[in-house]
Amino acid sequence: MKRKIDFLIIGSGIAGLSYALKVASHGKVLILTKANEDESNTKYAQGGIAGVMHKPDSYEKHIQDTLICGDGLCNEEVVRMVVTESTERIKELIEWGARFDKNPKGEFDLGKEGGHSENRVLHHKDNTGFEIERALLQQVHAHPNIEILDHYFALEILTQHHLGKRVTSKSPDTECYGVYALNLKTNRIEQILARITLMATGGGGQVYATTTNPLIATGDGVAMVYRAKGKVENMEFFQFHPTSLYNPDERPSYLITEAMRGFGGILKTIDGKEFMQKYDKRGSLAPRDITARAIDNELKIRGDDFVYLDCRHLDKDGLLKHFPNIHKKCLSLGIDISKDYIPVVPASHYMCGGIKVDMNGRSTIKNLYAAGECSCTGLHGANRLASNSLLEAVVYSHRAYEDSIAQFKKTNHCETIPDWNAERTASPEEMVLIIQSMREVQSIMTNYVGIVRSNLRLKRAFDRLLILHYETESLYERTTVSPELCQLRNIIKVSYIIIKSAMMRKESIGLHYTIDYPRK
Repeated sequence: MKRKIDFLIIGSGIAGLSYALKVASHGKVLILTKANEDESNTKYAQGGIAGVMHKPDSYEKHIQDTLICGDGLCNEEVVRMVVTESTERIKELIEWGARFDKNPKGEFDLGKEGGHSENRVLHHKDNTGFEIERALLQQVHAHPNIEILDHYFALEILTQHHLGKRVTSKSPDTECYGVYALNLKTNRIEQILARITLMATGGGGQVYATTTNPLIATGDGVAMVYRAKGKVENMEFFQFHPTSLYNPDERPSYLITEAMRGFGGILKTIDGKEFMQKYDKRGSLAPRDITARAIDNELKIRGDDFVYLDCRHLDKDGLLKHFPNIHKKCLSLGIDISKDYIPVVPASHYMCGGIKVDMNGRSTIKNLYAAGECSCTGLHGANRLASNSLLEAVVYSHRAYEDSIAQFKKTNHCETIPDWNAERTASPEEMVLIIQSMREVQSIMTNYVGIVRSNLRLKRAFDRLLILHYETESLYERTTVSPELCQLRNIIKVSYIIIKSAMMRKESIGLHYTIDYPRK
């Protein structure tokens, strides 16, 4: 089956939905999502969206906070562009119906998180992403030019390779014509042709055993672009959120937002002693990379499984008002956050690298744009400043919209793409093979390529991953396609890129910390 569309969007988070609402006035828009339409990393973003809304804050303060957090690897031109456009993009979200909390004076109740010098984080209680997703989906459903197909798994980007032409990483004019996608409701692979494609597939936190990311976060967009010979960069920088709720039987891990530390929560060892002042003068409000490493070090030194976040000393009414969902979740486990310590551990959270794009969201593949967590813009550098991610997504979806309209007008569909090769007749292997391989990858990445690394650990990870790669590719070549197999294949590819990137960086900087190259 073939479909022809003007604008194709892979992913239904904040980047994909906001882009859809803008390009829809210029042509027909199709959004593909492999799960339910509201299932995205955006939905799970608790903390908020950073932006300069009024004094005493300023663009320059936000710029400097971002540059400091990025540890010298940010693209300053990109940082200045994103921050100075923050106010307009946030106003746009409000116009679309996103409701951010206000104080009794009617002003935005701005929060403060690690690495920020001012209160500048807009939030909706402790489920900001959920609120933004709700508002955007409501607008999308009301637009006659936008169609959402849920439970469609994008398999591969269509390029000249599918026309029998050789495509390499040095090919200057590699072009995207759309995607092959597996309709999970019919188990048929469809060809979707597009004049412009936006990759907005979110992150890849599922490469690790402990993650705050939803089960769909398997790095599909990065893997697809890499296989299509597009450029991917900075994948060694994977951010671990310092505080996920310690509950070993739950996956994904429940996020305890950094805003709780911004509100006054204090990290303590299980004997009730503060420890962050040993690692950073900002204490529990240090940037995430420092905080996550500090917790990791305390756990290794002491042999504990978790540390505590102490909010018992905070105003109870304010605490429950700002964090009602966390309160409810903890109560379900017998923890009253106003009276009890909250057990927390670091968990993989945000992918700072990804598909290389320019300042207009263009990837290195013609007619293919990328925005949101799957992209690498230069904003985050070696470490993301808290709550800059949702901001980056809306700024870059807007920039991609402006650029792709001109590109769309001079681009035609490629009508000669062959149908998917359906010669694979073998039935899928026992699911236990795929599940076990997935667990092995996640164990390898967690133990050898986590918060603290070494040359020996990376080499060991690479060697073991190579075996899983060959096993999985053999499985993929001879059996019918399944979403579980494709996600395993993508996770292995993303893990490979992370390991290779980490092996190439001979220094400790930002989120990449190795004992072989300690910071001076």
